[in-house]
Amino acid sequence: MDLETGVYQNFAKKESWRTVLILAYQSLGVVYGDLSTSPLYVYKSTFEEDIQHSETNEEIYGVLSFVFWTLTLVPLLKYVFIVLRADDNGEGGTFALYSLLCRHARVNSLPNCQLADEELIEYKKDSIGLAPQSSFGSRLKSSLEKHRVLQRFLLVLALIGTCMVIGDGILTPAISVFSAVSGLELSMSKEHHKYVEVPVACIILIGLFALQHYGTHRVGFLFAPVVLVWLLCISAIGLYNIIHWNPHVYQALSPYYMYKFFRKTQRGGWMSLGGILLCITGSEAMFADLGHFSQLSIKIAFTFLVYPSLILAYMGQAAYLSQHHIIESDYRIGFYVSVPEKLRWPVLVIAILAAVVGSQAIITGTFSIIKQCSSLGCFPRVKIIHTSSKIHGQIYIPEINWLLMVLCLAVTVGFRDTRRMGNASGLAVITVMLVTTCLMSLVIVLCWQKSVFLAIGFVFFFGTIEALYFTASLTKFLEGAWVPIALAFIFLIIMCVWHYGTLKKYEFDVQNKVSINWLLSLGPSLGIVRVRGIGLVHTELVSGIPAIFSHFVTNLPAFHQVLVFLCIKSVPVPHVKPEERFLVGHIGPREYRLYRCIVRYGYRDVHKDDMEFEKDLVCSIAEFIRSESVAPGSVNEDLVKDDDKMTVVGTCSSHTEGVQMREDDADNIEAAGPSELKEIWSPPPVIKLRKRVRFIVPKSPEIDTGAREELQELMEAREAGIAYILGHSYVKAKQGSSLIKKLVINYGYEFLRRNSRLSTYALSVPHASTLEVGMIYHV
Repeated sequence: MDLETGVYQNFAKKESWRTVLILAYQSLGVVYGDLSTSPLYVYKSTFEEDIQHSETNEEIYGVLSFVFWTLTLVPLLKYVFIVLRADDNGEGGTFALYSLLCRHARVNSLPNCQLADEELIEYKKDSIGLAPQSSFGSRLKSSLEKHRVLQRFLLVLALIGTCMVIGDGILTPAISVFSAVSGLELSMSKEHHKYVEVPVACIILIGLFALQHYGTHRVGFLFAPVVLVWLLCISAIGLYNIIHWNPHVYQALSPYYMYKFFRKTQRGGWMSLGGILLCITGSEAMFADLGHFSQLSIKIAFTFLVYPSLILAYMGQAAYLSQHHIIESDYRIGFYVSVPEKLRWPVLVIAILAAVVGSQAIITGTFSIIKQCSSLGCFPRVKIIHTSSKIHGQIYIPEINWLLMVLCLAVTVGFRDTRRMGNASGLAVITVMLVTTCLMSLVIVLCWQKSVFLAIGFVFFFGTIEALYFTASLTKFLEGAWVPIALAFIFLIIMCVWHYGTLKKYEFDVQNKVSINWLLSLGPSLGIVRVRGIGLVHTELVSGIPAIFSHFVTNLPAFHQVLVFLCIKSVPVPHVKPEERFLVGHIGPREYRLYRCIVRYGYRDVHKDDMEFEKDLVCSIAEFIRSESVAPGSVNEDLVKDDDKMTVVGTCSSHTEGVQMREDDADNIEAAGPSELKEIWSPPPVIKLRKRVRFIVPKSPEIDTGAREELQELMEAREAGIAYILGHSYVKAKQGSSLIKKLVINYGYEFLRRNSRLSTYALSVPHASTLEVGMIYHV
């Protein structure tokens, strides 16, 4: 299955209840692994230091009441019933909200945006472009579009949430696996336990990260059953504990017990909220992983299985602890204490498997969000490997994987207890939720066109709850909470430096692009010898001639007969449909054989390999030549900018009635019969090893002689081969720049550029076909 077409399966999500229920079942292993393992460490982290379990049970009942209402208000009410509706064409997460806002308010962090991008189908969905109904919404939209400070603040806010998600990708595997392994403390002495727990957790983590490059599609079918068994296990144990130890524990669900809890514990109770907060770790995954499932399937899975199971698990632990106030010195308040002794070993095995599944989900999510950041120009380019040819979104980033592993092991070995790990993880989780709340308030006004009072009510209600937990987490700064702040700060600096350097480099390209008049003065031969082949000049510009081209023309004695200025860009939508992939246009008169081709990808799209991409590129140019010949007036004049008239052209698979390209096998024609198609053959190749290329052109309407000659020359050039001409830029701050700018550009951005992939890396450009030319940019 084509990766590109595999993402357009949303129609299947609404087929039937059977499809919805299957998706709900599958979501257990991807979405709810982290959230379902939180009972392992919530009570343990809460009662670790700030409060004590007493005979009155006010503390344990108060904690249970907080857990119940936090699970009800945040994951159930906020995410399931409100936030999931704010999807970006089926995609969720922090960047999806930011992308949604960028399109509605015309605020874009990408420099090379065009009016043509706003014509994309996914760009125009959900009443895009309509002015907000309220006067406040109109003023807010106008302010965002006018003031660069507000645009930068919005970007930084989204980046902070993203950085905290990356930090969560480091902390969640550590605390989940460590908490699952901590069950060993009940089967050995305390002296032996401390020498076993950390090494076992580290071995499991190393194995988890070492197996990432194989992908999860081979064992992914096991994820949902593991989480399902785990949820049934903890709910059954919880129900047993309720019936056996304290059937009246349900009374603690009353909010009155929260008041009694604070009245007795006071400051200690407030500080213990950092432990209670851990009951909602993984809630953001419901929104972040929305693109792999449907809203309805995620809602069903949480409402009817995950939520009741978690409530029963927490009530069962509270029921057990309410009857056990004196706990032996070797034991601690935690999950395994409440598990019947005969079941502890099987439960331990299931808990470790569930922790691994939950950790796998957050690691994959971290890879995905870094890919999104890189696509939108906010993270250095990294090597992205697609581990499955059938499942969209299964990616592996080697550099990030090993960095996560090292940091995860450092947290595990450095902290060695769930208390400090919980403090760190809690702050990361609640920060992401606060960012989501802030962005959602803007979505309510700008995108949903609702009343500003509704947005204020949303921020006030959920923001107050999350701010209470956030302040409690900040009090644990010296006890582990500094870790996500430090990690987020480092990643934020990297993202801001890369984004700033990328913008400055693009501004330099725009200011130094070559005039079309200079090109026309060279004549059709460009003043040099034109040799067979296609030359692809990679550029970030969407209009004009890049300065690197004049450098080529003045220094090289010959150039290719067909020259294509290739711009590969990302647009602020999750996916670009194949039929809208390319924008193609002539540069100068037709006889110059100069083309501009803009290839557009969404931030969740999969880039094709080099052979498939080359075929689509050449085919799109051929289809452009044909369409321009049969309907010269069909070009959208609204998309004209400077010298370019761009035409939207799809991939080969998307225009089966247009030009098709065949190589080698001349007898295999699947598109149509000979009565409908006319073949244009290239001359027999001089070297037999080269592929023979032909274009299959629809017989009607007839194309003119000039277009036929142009197609013939394009075929000959394709047979001769394709060469990639890449500009290797060295960015330096110009003289007179401030010290901060020199540090950022000369050292920060240059270091990141040297250690990141080339902008064409996603195309897997063969080294034998690559020519690099260095240029120094003074920005």
